[in-house]
Amino acid sequence: MYSMLKAYKYRIYPSKKQKEMIQVHFGACRFVYNWALEQKIKTYEQTGKSISRFDLQHILVHEVKPSNEWLKEANSQALLASLVNVESAFTKFFREKSGFPKFKSKKNPVQSYQMPQHYAVDFEKQIIKLPKIGEVKTILHRRFEGKLKTATISRSSTGKYYISILVDNEKDIPEKQNFSESTTIGIDAGIKDFAVLSNGEKVENPKYLENSLKRMKCLQKRVSRKVKGSKNRNKARQHLSKIHETISNQRNNFQHQLSFRLISENQAIALETLNVKGMVKNHCLAQSISDASLSSFVTKLEYKAEWLGKTILRIGRFEPSSKLCNVCGYHNSNLTLDVREWTCPGCKTKHDRDINAAINIKKFSLQDQNLIVI
Repeated sequence: MYSMLKAYKYRIYPSKKQKEMIQVHFGACRFVYNWALEQKIKTYEQTGKSISRFDLQHILVHEVKPSNEWLKEANSQALLASLVNVESAFTKFFREKSGFPKFKSKKNPVQSYQMPQHYAVDFEKQIIKLPKIGEVKTILHRRFEGKLKTATISRSSTGKYYISILVDNEKDIPEKQNFSESTTIGIDAGIKDFAVLSNGEKVENPKYLENSLKRMKCLQKRVSRKVKGSKNRNKARQHLSKIHETISNQRNNFQHQLSFRLISENQAIALETLNVKGMVKNHCLAQSISDASLSSFVTKLEYKAEWLGKTILRIGRFEPSSKLCNVCGYHNSNLTLDVREWTCPGCKTKHDRDINAAINIKKFSLQDQNLIVI
């Protein structure tokens, strides 16, 4: 059995001097990452082979650092973590075809670096001791027990500093609990209603982006009218960043609460496999789909199910969940997206489109030929 890894994120309040040192680490780790990425690309172009992380580490220690003295101001473990990140980016690219690794920019307001070890957490004093930086005031609102893994120090677009600590609690991942038809719930995710459940419950879509769009457009105009590089433009960008951050926090809070409730109340969750990348290509629905952030919600369901020993069931994306009558099985091939209610010609049952889809998703997932267990 594998042990369980959990990440705990806290807000940190570094002093002015500590912020300067964190900034040094951001710059040094970004420099090493970009250098390693360049070496990988050049080596492959010249030799047709990839240079290993260990060869890059040898060059970094014996050639790059001696010729760039300022790199010694940063923690050496943080620099080596950048090499690991480059290696991971290439591995992900070749395995998942998710996009070629990109160079990091110092103009990006969101910056981060990783600390693999040699840091300490003190819950009593509400501080975290970081190498080269010292004791940083932290709001440790949640306690944890276990082995400390990698810590990630980050700065948000609004200038706030955070630390995310990966913890191995050294407990085995719980075994999957048995489930039946009565302890399984089907979910039809959508735009009008965020989620429609097979028990008939509808969870309203809060539409945080849509509700803040008018204010966001106003702030965006202010940014565009300011002179590039001016202090007033930076101030306007900060105001715009704050509203983006608020929307993101609202959406995450809503999804965390809903996902935890659904996982706690049921032994299994049945979902439809959605092609979100394909869905956002529809320009009429792209903004609404992005606002709902369905992929993020599914991710939250998956890892919480793993923590609590629950099961996620999936059906294929081409299953006719909306067009099939859940009572008699009649296939309504003429059903279009604008029709929200329809009556089955076979059994005369009146269907709410989304509730019918949720019931069918549950039914399909419990059939052996459609079963995809996560």
